[in-house]
Amino acid sequence: MSIEETNPVIKEEEAEAEEGKGGAVLVEQEAAHHPYAFHVSGPRNLANLNWRDLISSSWKDANYKRTVIACFIQAVYLLELDRQENKTQENALAPNWWIPFKYKLTQTLIDERDGSIFGAILEWDRSAAMADLVLMRPSGAPRAVLALRGTLLKSPTMRRDIEDDLRFLAWESLKGSVRFKVALEVLKSVSDAYGSSNVCVAGHSLGAGFALQVGKVLAKEGVYVETHLFNPPSVSIAMSLRNIGEKAELAWKRVKSMLPSSREEAAHDSIDGDNKSLKSWIPRLPSLKNPGFGVGKWVPHLYVNNSDYICCSYNDTKSTSGGKDDGDKENVGPANSQVAAKLFVVTKEKQKFHEAHGLEQWWSGDAPLQQAIHSSKLISRQLKSLYTSGAPSEVMQGKPR
Repeated sequence: MSIEETNPVIKEEEAEAEEGKGGAVLVEQEAAHHPYAFHVSGPRNLANLNWRDLISSSWKDANYKRTVIACFIQAVYLLELDRQENKTQENALAPNWWIPFKYKLTQTLIDERDGSIFGAILEWDRSAAMADLVLMRPSGAPRAVLALRGTLLKSPTMRRDIEDDLRFLAWESLKGSVRFKVALEVLKSVSDAYGSSNVCVAGHSLGAGFALQVGKVLAKEGVYVETHLFNPPSVSIAMSLRNIGEKAELAWKRVKSMLPSSREEAAHDSIDGDNKSLKSWIPRLPSLKNPGFGVGKWVPHLYVNNSDYICCSYNDTKSTSGGKDDGDKENVGPANSQVAAKLFVVTKEKQKFHEAHGLEQWWSGDAPLQQAIHSSKLISRQLKSLYTSGAPSEVMQGKPR
């Protein structure tokens, strides 16, 4: 009879190996059941894509494109959360939000103030597509997407996020932010590499504010990048003060029109009027050289919710043209009848703020989404600079801090 002897050291190593495998399995299971896992909270009808779906392309469908781009922005939120929680490649949540669509991460945008990830470049993954017999990029699919996240109420990044929120609230501008400079440089670089027609920029909440402003800067320079803005911020002290100023000016004009005026005052006003007309004419001279400058070539897509007080002002029904509809389901620019933006509105009632402002609504498919057919006063104001002359160098002023 023989007795099989087992080396205790080998036995201990095998036990550790088994324990390691068990730990890896637990990590994978934890990631699989995480509330932010793609198959848990992502778009259910798009979870299992195949080559037929990509070829027949849904990318030509506006709803599909909105869904995918919203998923890319969610990936940026998760890139930062993965970083904060020190997740590894095995249990990271972010990649599953771009892999099913045959895209890959090529660059992350870092805020040098706190090291947080606030944006990412996702590019068409030709190798992954070829592996699934997708021989070419589907029509309508961008070569590269710059996705920008909004505010994360987590201690590692909350301070800088809120700092930029307050910047917009106070001045209705983000041009002084480090993130604005980085996003603009990256978007210019990608547009130069692949061509602006093959690039898309998108953002949610604060990220939508950055996307709008960097997209507008490039549009003023003649570079038109497809832009998607989810719950873009519309509330600011600067806008409120401007509204008050406009109302005060209108009231003063009414009062002044009722006051008696002498011939001398009338003549003086006539001279002043001529001077004002001349002054208003002079800045327009450069634009006459290129009468179509910036008009109708850059059409950002805005997605807003009427129950979200942060972005609902974009759906202001007070038309800039006296209440008449200027276009078929599109918002138009001031005084030129050219398309300025496409506005999509969720009008679902009795929604809580976190639902109305959330990103998930844009891929869930259960929200009553409609295109607005009126001319939005706020959109016209935001894009007004595209319809007036202005040196491109002017928009680059403002030192980041």
